[in-house]
Amino acid sequence: MDSIFEVQRQAHEEIERLEAALYTLLSRQHPTHEHRMQAEHRCAQILDRIETRVTALNNHYEDQVSRKTELDLLSANAQQNDLSEFYSRLVKIQEHHAKYPDSIPGGFDLEIAAFLDEPDQEAGDEDLEEEDPISLLFSGEEAYGKYLDLYVNHTTYCNIKNIGKRPGYLQYLDILMSSEKAPVHSDLSREIRTSKEFETYLKSLYEYLLSFTKRTRPLVDVDAQQQAEEEEFEKKWEANEIPDWEDDNTGKAQPNGADSGIWCSACKKYYSKQTVYDAHLTSKKHIKAAEKHSSESAPNDNGATPPPTLWANNSTQHLRIRSCARYTALATGLLISLISILNETKSNVERRFSLTAREREQELLEQSKPPPPPPTNTNGGAEEEKEEERIYNPLKLPLGWDGKPIPYWLYKLHGLGVEYKCEICSDYVYMGRKNFDRHFQESRHAFGMRALGLPNTKHFHEITRIEDALALAEKLKQEGRHEIFEQETMEELEDDEGNVYNRKTYEDLKKQGLI
Repeated sequence: MDSIFEVQRQAHEEIERLEAALYTLLSRQHPTHEHRMQAEHRCAQILDRIETRVTALNNHYEDQVSRKTELDLLSANAQQNDLSEFYSRLVKIQEHHAKYPDSIPGGFDLEIAAFLDEPDQEAGDEDLEEEDPISLLFSGEEAYGKYLDLYVNHTTYCNIKNIGKRPGYLQYLDILMSSEKAPVHSDLSREIRTSKEFETYLKSLYEYLLSFTKRTRPLVDVDAQQQAEEEEFEKKWEANEIPDWEDDNTGKAQPNGADSGIWCSACKKYYSKQTVYDAHLTSKKHIKAAEKHSSESAPNDNGATPPPTLWANNSTQHLRIRSCARYTALATGLLISLISILNETKSNVERRFSLTAREREQELLEQSKPPPPPPTNTNGGAEEEKEEERIYNPLKLPLGWDGKPIPYWLYKLHGLGVEYKCEICSDYVYMGRKNFDRHFQESRHAFGMRALGLPNTKHFHEITRIEDALALAEKLKQEGRHEIFEQETMEELEDDEGNVYNRKTYEDLKKQGLI
C-alpha cells in the first residue's frame, strides 16, 4: 500500500496535467462540426476524471487518522535513524514489479495522449479505421447533432384523439418553434392538454429534447439547469402562476367539505350545489332510481359523501394535470434553447424535399466519405500559418474567394448590408440585391411556390408575399380565360361556298350539317 502522502501528491499531479490537457483541447480551432463535437465530448470526459480525482483527494485530506499515523511513523524512523521502514517498502515495490512484469510505465501519459488525439506512430492506420464512438450517439437524421429527429414525436402527436387537422412535419416544426412566444401547444383545448395520451406525448418529447441537449452540449450541466427549472415550476405551481393552468391546481376539495358537493347514491351522480341536488329529488328519474336503490341496499342518509373511487379519480386527474403542466414548462424551456437547431432542421427538411432520389443518394455517399486530412507544413512554420489564419474582420464582412474579407467599398456597392425578406421562403432574409434576385430560381423558393400550388415562372419574379402571389395567379388565370374566348370568337373560317364565319359559328353549323 502506497503512502497516503504519495497518493495525494500523485492526485495533485494528475489533476494539473488533466487541466493542462483540457486547456489544450479548448484552445484548438476545429474546422468542422464533427471535430468540435468530438473535442467537447473529450473535454467532458476529462472533467469527469478531474471530478473523480478531486473527490478522492478531498477524502484523503479528511482522513486525519491515516495522515497522522503515517506522519508519526516517518517521524519516529527519522529520529532513530532507522531505515527498516524504507527497506520494507522497497521490498513491496520490488515484489509488485516482479508480480506484474508487463505493466506499462507511464500509463497516465498514454491516457493524456489519447485525449489529445496523439496515438503512437507504430499503430499505423488501424486506429484511423476504428469506428467513431461519438457518431453512435446520434441517428442518421440528426447528422452528428446538427438537426433534430422529431419524426416519432410528430407521429405520436398526430395520433392524439380530437387533435383536429393533422399537421405535416414542417407545420409540426413551426408549432414547436412558436414556443418562443407562448408555451408549446398552448393553442389546444384544455380537454386535449389534460388527456392521458397528451401526457404520454409530452413526456416522450421532453425526454428526447433532454437527451439531445445532453448529447450535443456535453460541457453544460443540463441536469442542474433542469433541477432549477423544476424548482421554479414548483414555486409557480404552488402560487397558481402557471399560464393557462390557473384553474386546475386550485380544486383541492375534501370529502364532507364546504366545496365537496353532494353525491346522490341513487342516481350515482355528483352535484356541485345544494339547490341543484334538491331540485333533482322531485324528478321521475331520481324517484325510479331511489326505488331501485332502496331495494338493493340501504338508502344513503343525506347523500353528501361520494364513494372513495370518485375521490381517487379526482386525485388522479389532478396529478395528471400537474404532470402535463410540468412537462409543458420543461419542454418549452428546452425548445427555446434549441430554437436555432430547430430552424436549421426546418431548412434541411425543406432542402431534402426539393431533392430527387438520385441527389439524396449522392448526398449520402458524400457524407459517408471521411473528411480530408488537414494540410501539413513541411517547412516547420506551423506557428506562422496559425498567425496568418487569424483574420482581422471587425465589420464582419463576407469572405471572398481567397478567404479574406472583401473590401468595404465592394460591400457597399453590391448592397450586401441591405436585407430582403421573402415570405414565400418562410420569412428568410437575403443579404444584397444579387442574392435576392438569384434566390427566385433556387430550391428554397421553388419549394415554397410548390407548397402554394403555384408554378415558379417568370411572372412571379419579384413577388415575395403570399397574398400577392395568389392574387397574381388568379389574375393570370382570368386573363388566360379571356384569351381563349377571344380566340374562339375572333378567328374566322371559310366554307366551300366562300362564306366567312367565326370559329364558334363555323363549328356550330358544321355540327348541324348545314355546311
